Amino acid sequence: MIHFIKHFNTVNKHRFKVLVHCARAGILFRGLTHDLSKYSPTEFIEGARFYLGYKSPTEREREVYGYSKAWMHHKGRNKHHFEYWTDYNARTRSLEPVKMPIKYVKEMFCDRVAASKVYMGDKYKDGDPLSYFLGGRAKTAMHPETAALLECWLKMLRSDGEKAAFRKIRSTKEY
Repeated sequence: MIHFIKHFNTVNKHRFKVLVHCARAGILFRGLTHDLSKYSPTEFIEGARFYLGYKSPTEREREVYGYSKAWMHHKGRNKHHFEYWTDYNARTRSLEPVKMPIKYVKEMFCDRVAASKVYMGDKYKDGDPLSYFLGGRAKTAMHPETAALLECWLKMLRSDGEKAAFRKIRSTKEY
């Protein structure tokens, strides 16, 4: 029961931070609707079962089952995840990344910053979301233009701070 409450609190804390960031980025509606699928039984029950507190419970679920049922559900319903933006290319006969619409790249930025803040707590620094991005596979798995835009914003966050980064993000228009 304690993991149920802790997971619920973590989800709410994360969603609130994303909401605040989305408002600063000029995409308030994306913040209001961000990650609502986390309250679905498929995601919430697994999240509570594998709750860790310092990183996503889907990582532990993968260790146990070899995949994460909660993540599979989540990425297919939330367009701010680059994994959502893959499609079959008939020419190459393979799945390939698709360039994301700007509003979802903005939400992805807000999500990554909020997740870093929630999981790192008082140790959070503005360079942490960039370090996480560069340390994972996202940069090579995303469409190159999407990855370049996100990296640009994350570098601005690290070097110039939140105020400058959100000003730039807010002023960025759709392709």
